[in-house]
Amino acid sequence: MRSILGGSCGSGPDYGLSPLPALRAPSPTSERGNFGLPETWLPSLACGRGGGGEGKLHSYAAEVKICCLILRYGMGSIFQMSKNSKAVLQLCYGYFGPYADCARQYSRLFRDTPYKVVTVQLKDAPDEKAAQKMASDEVIFLGYRSSETRNFRLKIIRDVRRIAAARDFAFCIAHQYKAVSTALWGTGLNIIGVHHDLDEYRRFNRRMCANIFKKRLRLLGVSNTVRDNIRTALPSWPSSHIETLYNRIDVSAAQADLLSRETAREMLGLPLQSWIIGNVGRLHPDKDQVTLIRAFAAALPNLPPGSLLAIMGSGPLEVMLKALVSELGIQGAVRFLGRIDEGKRYFKAFDIFVLSSGREACPMVLLEALAACLPVVCSDCGGREVVEGIGDVFPRGDADALARTLVHRTGWRETEDYAKRAEVHLRQKFSDEAAVEAFWRFSMLDKYKPS
Repeated sequence: MRSILGGSCGSGPDYGLSPLPALRAPSPTSERGNFGLPETWLPSLACGRGGGGEGKLHSYAAEVKICCLILRYGMGSIFQMSKNSKAVLQLCYGYFGPYADCARQYSRLFRDTPYKVVTVQLKDAPDEKAAQKMASDEVIFLGYRSSETRNFRLKIIRDVRRIAAARDFAFCIAHQYKAVSTALWGTGLNIIGVHHDLDEYRRFNRRMCANIFKKRLRLLGVSNTVRDNIRTALPSWPSSHIETLYNRIDVSAAQADLLSRETAREMLGLPLQSWIIGNVGRLHPDKDQVTLIRAFAAALPNLPPGSLLAIMGSGPLEVMLKALVSELGIQGAVRFLGRIDEGKRYFKAFDIFVLSSGREACPMVLLEALAACLPVVCSDCGGREVVEGIGDVFPRGDADALARTLVHRTGWRETEDYAKRAEVHLRQKFSDEAAVEAFWRFSMLDKYKPS
């Protein structure tokens, strides 16, 4: 077995990994990006602070192809975990989109506690940048493809069982139903299932699984809307077993990351003097940019001269949305910016932010817009809970109502008073600090509370 730490090969501690039998690996003919692994090799690449690596992922892929990558990023010096350490297992279905930050949010709950967090990603290729975002003590990538996670996943369950057996885990946090069910079948731990979308328990087999394991399963929704949706699907469950823990952001870090209005507009190719309505999201039916475009077209004659609608994102509806813009004759007033890495850094390019979605749970993009001190407008989907008391809400799919709201907000510019109110709103309900307090108050965690 190879053990690589901080750039040294074949030396250094094994961090409790040695009890693990050989994990499942892809066949020699399959690929995980650059990470294919012969069946006989145990994936065991680690890197962290200290040694010669200083947190860098060394390119041993040419010599040792891996499907499972372990990266250790402690908050200070590297933490050497023994089998008897107090640890929490965090199981994630994947890290694309907002889910790397979701892992970070839950890792953050255990800062300044005796617990160390081991995050396991069921699918997606190993990625150093994603691992850093998760802010966990260890990150393990199993590297499965999406197609391999369908139906009953015995190989994945076996892998998770072996990981769980190698540590003295106190309990497990699992995100999304596939990770929840894998944790239930693959470990004997008490599970906190975190659900980020609606209708996760609409299917009979999912409700049956939850009821089979209800004695050691507790559920969190990322909004009251999601929580109530789960409670409706599982009516026999006590309400204290299904609670809300909102999505949140590191407010100070988000604000420090923002580009200035001038820089953001220059980099996005937007005119400095225009009044700009911003929208960020996949170009997908769930995001309903059709309603936004129709509302903007209706409002445009009453908006300041040179007003623009800027849509950041890509997706399957791009051609159709551009055709709609042409049909409405507003080509010169709508900019499709495409997908922008770290798009939240550019939010100050906008004067107002609109989320027109027909379906949301607790949209992170609204939290990011508030961190940029933008006035926010959203449909009465799951975003209502985020903007209540600070922003405007319109009936989903109602382009006329949205047009009236845009005209009402015409010419709005950031004020010091609004910036303060937006920050207070975020810190009180949607910050890491608020989440820590709420999390440890749940009765489901009474036996695990740090002394």
